[in-house]
Amino acid sequence: MEPFTVHNGTAAALVRGNIDTDFIIPKQFLTTIFRSGLGRHLFHDERYLEEGVENPAFVLNRPEARGATVLLAGPNFGCGSSREHAPWALLDYGFRVVIAPGFADIFRTNSFKNGLLPAVAPPETIAAIQAAGGPVTVDLANLEIRAGGGAWPFTCEAWGRAALLEGLDEIAGTLRRLPAIEAYEAARAAAGWMV
Repeated sequence: MEPFTVHNGTAAALVRGNIDTDFIIPKQFLTTIFRSGLGRHLFHDERYLEEGVENPAFVLNRPEARGATVLLAGPNFGCGSSREHAPWALLDYGFRVVIAPGFADIFRTNSFKNGLLPAVAPPETIAAIQAAGGPVTVDLANLEIRAGGGAWPFTCEAWGRAALLEGLDEIAGTLRRLPAIEAYEAARAAAGWMV
């Protein structure tokens, strides 16, 4: 996984509460086990009027939101089912950060494991970032968001922050403990299978 330290991008605002994983990536697109290709179906039910025809009123279809890599969202983002396809779709679309007042637990965990930063900030901060417009910098090392000359703190879970900063997925994180695992297995083997 690519380490995440500082991200510079533009923001799109979809600030409403309780955006669930079925809205993020509807069930009919869950037939794949691959992480790529899901971005074209992200927010499908509001992003398209009919298959392939964009809804000009949807935020991601507005010219100023094209190419956005930071999503400003409302509370309880990612609620609903535990589908890992939701962070996959956001990443495949190009988002690296979602800033919201809060996230559903499983979505937050799935995001960290896949390289998407779920940054927690209060609604006032999200409104200020949206009002600032222009480029947004998300500094994970210093837990700070900067935009339009302003700077605001954000929070995220310590284990997820460490994993993103070091670019470690679960396998890489486990392999870092390989000497301890091998020492434990050797000790168990020497002691016999029952102690």
